[in-house]
Order: sequence, then structure tokens, then C-alpha cells
Amino acid sequence: MEKPYRPRLVESLLDELLMALPAVLLVGPRASGKTTTALRRAGTALRLDLPAVAAAVDNHPDAVLAEGDPPVLIDEWQVVPSVLGAVKRSVDTTAGNGRFLLTGSSQADLQAQGWPATGRIVRVPVWPMNVRERLGFVDRRSIVDRCFNADLDGLRMPTKPLDVRDYVDLALDGGFPDLVGRHSERARRAWMAAYIEQVVRRDAPFAGHERDPQRLRSYLTALAANTAEVVAHKTLYDAAGVSRMTALAYDNLLELLFVTERIPAFSSNRLRRLTRTPKRYVVEPGLLGPLWRVDARSVVRDGRLVGALLDTFVVAQLRAEIAVAEASSSMFHLRQVDGRHEVDLVLEGPGGGVVGIEIKAHASPTPAMARHLMWLRDQMGDRFVAGVVFHTGPRAFRLAEQIWALPIASLWA
Repeated sequence: MEKPYRPRLVESLLDELLMALPAVLLVGPRASGKTTTALRRAGTALRLDLPAVAAAVDNHPDAVLAEGDPPVLIDEWQVVPSVLGAVKRSVDTTAGNGRFLLTGSSQADLQAQGWPATGRIVRVPVWPMNVRERLGFVDRRSIVDRCFNADLDGLRMPTKPLDVRDYVDLALDGGFPDLVGRHSERARRAWMAAYIEQVVRRDAPFAGHERDPQRLRSYLTALAANTAEVVAHKTLYDAAGVSRMTALAYDNLLELLFVTERIPAFSSNRLRRLTRTPKRYVVEPGLLGPLWRVDARSVVRDGRLVGALLDTFVVAQLRAEIAVAEASSSMFHLRQVDGRHEVDLVLEGPGGGVVGIEIKAHASPTPAMARHLMWLRDQMGDRFVAGVVFHTGPRAFRLAEQIWALPIASLWA
């Protein structure tokens, strides 16, 4: 029986780009749903994970691409990187939009200087499903756009209020489409554990990194223990028992595979003494269960774990929203060197407008919990658009001028 397809946030953007541009590349973590979404639009599909197809494309890329009905889907392009050159040649010599649709689970060659498809292929990230996608609310307005329009009054909330255990369960369930709504907790945990093994034993060597899988796993575990933290690099590589140079290579590798992400520090000439250290995240919060070796009950009993998991979970929701929002924005964190002021997330959008976000594992936020957002508002002046304190309680209300307290569920409700 064919699996039911769950619509993705990225679909309307993808269709718009295919109408206007010759080639679009979907990038993102393994098993995030890139191929399934792309196949629904493809006139021809070239699955490069099949050896015979990969060999044909490697030997005669221009001829194979020319034979296909558009859009020609080139799935897992990184298996035969030279195919990008053939796409470039075709785009340069033949007119027409919506001709090529590519997918990839590694961005190693995308970051290389002189990447052959620069200016010819537009990249679109496809992240694991956020809760809005899991619930089928893809046609609703993005919370990111509402933030940049300061349109946060009167948000609809779920009929049944969620509590902290509900949010922990949602986070640990994960957003990989293969898992959504179909597996027991034991099966889900086994799938997640197998995913981690795939990353450290197969994906890493395929990406050109012949690394010791045990040491790579130890480093990933150290990163998971510090997700949503601004942490000294030495803390991580000492915990993993690897050298600084090895840790740098692992950082780059895990980001190339979309497993981890470093969110850069915010900077502004209106603010002083800001740290430049990035904030580190595991991209998919569901992976934290096997990496931490905990279940939902254990997380709820540990305040530190609850905070780290909810922060990672909210960032995962926003990451998918930012990719498709009409308001083009980038995500940062903010922290002063002395720790006097710290804001979990800062979104910088059109015209330099700023949205500040705090994430609290608390059901009854108070104005005191928004003091860093108030400071940011006062420092940024007319650049400050809105501040949000996401919390685990049921109510949405204003905390101060330009600052709202919103349940985490407002991200999808």
C-alpha cells in the first residue's frame, strides 16, 4: 500500500521557482522528504542511488539529461558530482524554465569555491517536517511573517491546551516523514538510532571523510549534550576525547550532512560587547533521545534537558518556516561577553528589522522573563519589530510594548 503523502511547506515555493527558473536544487538531511516531494513534480526521474543509473549518467551525462521529459529529477546528485556540469551546459545553451530538479543530502561540493552551477541552480532547503506540516496546516500564514508584521494578537490556539510533557513528546517524535504518525515509541527510537549509525558509518565516508566512526559518534554525542548552548570548542573536543583539528573536521562534516548547525552570533553597531561564539544545535530534536539515552519521562524530570530540548525543538520549527516565509530572514543568537544580556534567537529580516525570541520551559511567563527582549527593543530602536517569549502555558498575551508571550503551539496553530 502506498504511503499517504503529507503536503510540505516548501511546495508552493518550489512550484513558483520551477515556473520562473530553469533548475532548482532541494537540499537537506537524509530522509527529510526531498525525493518524495520532487517525484510528484518530475517528468523523468534519475535515481543516482541506483548503480546502473549512476553509471549511465557518469559516462554520458549530457545525452542522458537531453533524453528526459522535464522537469528531469536528478536524485542524490552528489553520487555523480559531474552531473552538475551537464546541467550547467544545458541551462547555458537551451532556453526554458522548470527543466531540472535536483536533490541532495550533502552540501560538500555546494560550498566549494568555483562550484560549477553557481548562478544557474537555486537552492531550497527541505528540513524534517515541523508540527505545522505534521498536522496538515501548510496553508496557514507563517509565524515568521506574522512576527515581522507585528501581527501577533488574536492567534488561534489548540482546543486542547498542551503542557510541557506534550511538547517533549512532540520534540522526541521527530519530523522525519517515515516516522510521522506510523510507529510505536520503541520502533521510533530504533529508527533514530539506526539513522545515527548511518551518519557515522556510511554517510561520513561517502562525503569523503574517512573517519573513525566511534570517535565521530563521541563528538556528535558531545554536541548533543550541548545543543542550544554557546559552548567553548575545547569543552566539546575534550569531552569527546579528540584533538582540536579533528573536532574542526567533524564540525564541518556534520554540518555538510545537515546533522548539526552553528547559529552565528548577532552583531550590530548599536550593541556593545557581544560574543562572537556561535550557538550549536542538533538539527533534528528527535535524535536527542538516542544521543542522550533518555525517554520523555526522563527528560521531564530534568530541567536542564527540558530547556535544551524545547529550545532545539522551537528552532527546528522556525528553521522550516524561515525557508518558505515571504519575509526573507536569517537566524542569530545574541549574548554579551559578560553574560549580562542574552537573547535565545534574533531574526534579522527585511530592511534590517529585528525580531527577538526567548524560549522558556515555563507555563506562566512574567514581564521579568522578557527583560532581555525589553533591553534589545530599547537598544535597537526603530529596527526592533517584535519580541516573543515562547512558553509551555495555554495563553497568548502581551507582556510589554512590542513584546508578546505566546504558547509554543502558536508556531503551528
